[in-house]
Formats: sequence, structure tokens, C-alpha cells
Amino acid sequence: MARSIHVRRPATLASLAAELGVSRTTVSNAYNRPDQLSPELRRRVLETARRLGYPGPDPVARSLRTRKAGAVGLLLTENLSYAFRDPAALGFLEGLALACEGAGQGLHLVPVNPEREDVAAVHRAGVDGFVVYSVPDDDPHLAAVLSRPVPTVIADQPHIEGVDRVGIDDGTAITELAQKLITLGHRRIGVVCMRLARDRNDGFASVERQQSAHFHVQRTRLGGLATAFETVGVDWASVPVVERFDHSSAMGASAAAQLLDADSQITALICTSDILALGALAEAKRRGLRVPQDLTITGFDGIIEAERVGLTTVRQPVLEKGKAAGRLLLSPSERTRPRSITLETEFLPGTTAAPPRTTEERWFGP
Repeated sequence: MARSIHVRRPATLASLAAELGVSRTTVSNAYNRPDQLSPELRRRVLETARRLGYPGPDPVARSLRTRKAGAVGLLLTENLSYAFRDPAALGFLEGLALACEGAGQGLHLVPVNPEREDVAAVHRAGVDGFVVYSVPDDDPHLAAVLSRPVPTVIADQPHIEGVDRVGIDDGTAITELAQKLITLGHRRIGVVCMRLARDRNDGFASVERQQSAHFHVQRTRLGGLATAFETVGVDWASVPVVERFDHSSAMGASAAAQLLDADSQITALICTSDILALGALAEAKRRGLRVPQDLTITGFDGIIEAERVGLTTVRQPVLEKGKAAGRLLLSPSERTRPRSITLETEFLPGTTAAPPRTTEERWFGP
């Protein structure tokens, strides 16, 4: 004779309320508004829920009802691993996460491949707003974010009229660094920069490409260097600028090699990030060049590893930048006009910059 199998039906909010002899609102408050209940009542609700197997309110149903996802989306136009591999991105991510924690919000990463144009991940993201981290002005994922009816904050780049932004004054920061090198006497320089556009270019970047770059930060930094050195008679068109699409120390090393192979008389390599500069330092060591006696190398960002090796660089507050972006997005104040936060930077002299050696010293000196 077949034995009947009785499957216990899962508890619901209504059955839990009936078991406790309280209203469904009281049960809901135990999960969503605990401040509305006494500690004793909330503890009794949660203990009974565990005993009956009630899993809590359905987050999907709740989001449909409240039209709130309870999460901030971070648009990162890189593969997901980049957020945990790049020190500057990691510092920004930590700062944003701290801001979200303080506001009781979750953080949803929306990484996308920089060489693809599929924007489905942006449209699928269940978030209440977006922080866009350093993307080109023609990025289709940025356009998809701006098409959604949720608040948006841009970190670093691009500058979009009517959109809140947090960043630094890249032009002023790079000009200060350039002035230090000019004062030391450097005129024959080479530049290693991060990608300038969405199309892959691992080679020399023409002046036209520099000036039309869709990554505003790189365009501003290169423009600041050009203005500073042209002031002292350096024809910027004669300055070799090598671009790398991927941001890694290995790419910094290969770019430095390309520059030094093209002109062995370069006295200074200016890198637009510390990651690239660390690679340039490795290439200089491989060639037997002493830094800074034979070659000056500078970076930008002020990451921990760069400071540890004494790199001459510019420190920017990446952790505070992430916090500021989160606060802007989560601020309850009315947005009557676009808000902008510009954070301070600091020039770090380090130990990798010195006056250039003379031709005789470079070739015949000890």
C-alpha cells in the first residue's frame, strides 16, 4: 500500500503573523524596519520564523513594490578582475564600498569588456543609481547608463554637462610635475600613456590622436605636459608618446623599451600612471640604466608600491574619491544643479628624478 507523503508547506508572512498573533506589518517591520519594534518582539518574530522555516520577505517582490533595489551600480569598462588588480581602482572601490555600507546600500559591480559594445549588462542591472568609473566620452555603456532614469555620478572622466562628478585637477597636477623636471633641466623626454580611445593602439600616438583622445584624463595630462614643455622651447611634435591599451607593469616595460630603442638619448620618461612607471623602472634595470643617474622616471597616482620604491609621482586620494562619489550619489539633498567635487593632489618628489647627465657622462662616465 502506497504511503502518502506529506510535504510541509513553507511558511509565509501571513502564516507567521497568524502563528504569532500579530499583524503582517509587524512581521515585515522585523526585517525591514527593526526600529519600529521592541528588541524582545523582534527577537520573538525572528526565532519563530527560523522554527517555521520562513526565509524572510522576498527581495524581488519588495523591490517591485518599493521600486528600490537597495544597491549602487559601479560601471567599470574593464574585465571584472581589473577592479581587484589595479591598486588605484581597488582603492576607489574600497572608498565607494565604505560609503555604501554607511548608507545601508549594497554595491553591484557592472564590469564590461572595453572592446565590446553589448550594453545588456547595464540595462539588466537592478540598481538605484550608477557610479561611472573613468570611461571614454563615446563609450556605449555610458550612454546606456545615462538613458536610465536613475541618478549618476561620474568619477574622473568624462565631463558630462548636467551630471554630478568627482575627480582631481589633472591639468594642475601634471603641470607641477612637469615644472619639476623642467627645473632639473630635462628637455629630451619620452612619455608612456594609458589608452587614449576605445580602439586598440599599442604604439606611438600622434599629436592629433593625443588632442582628440576620448579619455579626458589622458588628454588633459598630455595637454598639460605639452604646454609646460613648449613654454621652454620644446616642440611637442618631436616628443615621442607611446600608448598602451592594457594597463599593466608589463605594458609599461614594453612601452619604455619602445621609447628607448627609438631614442637612446632620452633623459626622462614621464608615465601617466604609477603602474606604467613601475614597468619602466623594471626595463631601465634590465638595460643596466641607473635611475635617476642615467634616466629619470616619473609616475602618477601615488599607489603604495610606487611610494615603497621611491617613485617620483603625484598622489591622488583614491579612497576619498570613492567615498565622495558614493556620498554624492546617495545624498538625500535635492539636486537643483550638477554638483562637482575636486580633490587635492600632492607631488611626491621621491628618488627617481635628478638632473640629466651630459652626453659625455651618459656614454663615458662611470
